[in-house]
Amino acid sequence: MKIPSPVLLGCLLASACATSSTSAEGKAFQDKAAQEPGAVRTDSGLIYQETQAGTGATPRSRDVVKVHYRGTLIDGTEFDSSYNRRAPETFAINEVIPCWTEGLRRMKVGGKARLICPAELAYGHRGVPPVIRGGSTLVFDVELLEIPQRP
Repeated sequence: MKIPSPVLLGCLLASACATSSTSAEGKAFQDKAAQEPGAVRTDSGLIYQETQAGTGATPRSRDVVKVHYRGTLIDGTEFDSSYNRRAPETFAINEVIPCWTEGLRRMKVGGKARLICPAELAYGHRGVPPVIRGGSTLVFDVELLEIPQRP
């Protein structure tokens, strides 16, 4: 069963994302990831790790971006990949899950980053059954290709 692209689903209800709880396993994974060299845990709980510096523009809050990405569960199970589809995704950064909005605003075009998304910044207690259980911490490797609508 193919699930819809998680980054394009966003949180339908902000309260659903804010009220979720993170599993103990997810919390341990997040704590370990936050200790990796170059990792930054933001006030929201996002763990951001730049894996390749970009040299272009940084997206603004309403920009449309073009990205390649791979999404996995903390056990490494891949649930989505634009690389596998051989087609990057284009979307407004204010229309995706909060983890992506915040993470993309830290990147520059041409850069790559790993985003560790606590459930509160992803799909909360709802998840995206049957693949993404409620309360799941998600891992995204993101490549910011361009900001196509910017002059």
